[in-house]
Amino acid sequence: MKLVLAPMEGLADDVLRGVLTRAARYDWCVTEFVRVTDAVLPHRCYTRLSPELGKGARTEAGTPVRVQLLGNDPEMLAANAAHLARLHPYGIDLNFGCPTPLVNRHRGGAALLGEPELLHRIAAAVRAAVPREMPVTAKMRLGIDDTSKAIACALALESGGINELVVHARTKADGYKPIRRWEWVARIREAVTLPLIANGEVWTVADWQAIRTASGCDDVMLGRGAVADPLLARRIRGDADAEPTDADWRVIEAMIGDFWSRVQRKVLPAQSPGRLKQWLGLMQRRYPQAERLFRTLREARRSPELSAILQREGVIDASREAA
Repeated sequence: MKLVLAPMEGLADDVLRGVLTRAARYDWCVTEFVRVTDAVLPHRCYTRLSPELGKGARTEAGTPVRVQLLGNDPEMLAANAAHLARLHPYGIDLNFGCPTPLVNRHRGGAALLGEPELLHRIAAAVRAAVPREMPVTAKMRLGIDDTSKAIACALALESGGINELVVHARTKADGYKPIRRWEWVARIREAVTLPLIANGEVWTVADWQAIRTASGCDDVMLGRGAVADPLLARRIRGDADAEPTDADWRVIEAMIGDFWSRVQRKVLPAQSPGRLKQWLGLMQRRYPQAERLFRTLREARRSPELSAILQREGVIDASREAA
């Protein structure tokens, strides 16, 4: 049974990946995507997105990191994958799941799910461009507007030589609506022989049990559910109560303090409050304490103001903030 931390564009950067993988054990995690167009990108584009590449391609907690590529040109994706491979990532992942309009307008992410033959060419080109021992994986949705080509896309990626496939159980049109097409993961699982990882709408231990039953997959990728409850992977592994407790919130407070300290060092002062509010906004779903804290600091616009609130609420202490 494997648990994987999902790539989450605009949310799970190296700071949050680091915090989440220290909180619970994941078998590996995947970065936000690197967009590939018409050039071979310099190494700094990859190391900026994934500083873990300079640390053995692992988070501080030791979780292996795969780097995700997004694009539609097989030759350019292959050239970039070969260049990236020199940095020794834990693996290279291909994005056929992003549903955002900007990405899709440029024929990226889930917009390619109407072209199984192109998915095959991309997978085959990237697989041939990197060392055989380096995993090449892919993450796909079930289709663009419907599921009619879901199995064809999965078979195309398998024949292209990928090592593992993550299936996000929604179409592009579904976006992030609370839709669970887990039965389609089971249909794909019956059609392919490569390892399959189920993904989509796993917020609780009960959801994890349900997606495994419905899909027939042992392995599950956690996305926003792991951000809303940073201890979800720990709960699934039986290392914490199945539902959040008051004691868990004290653990979460320490994680918030760690995150706040790190995010201030990474982004501009005007950006850091938004990053913490974004995380708390998701945690409201699982922790009433997060909802209260979010309301308290919602109007804060500057880092010093937000730090003062966190100190007053006992989330951080002045001595640690000064250090």
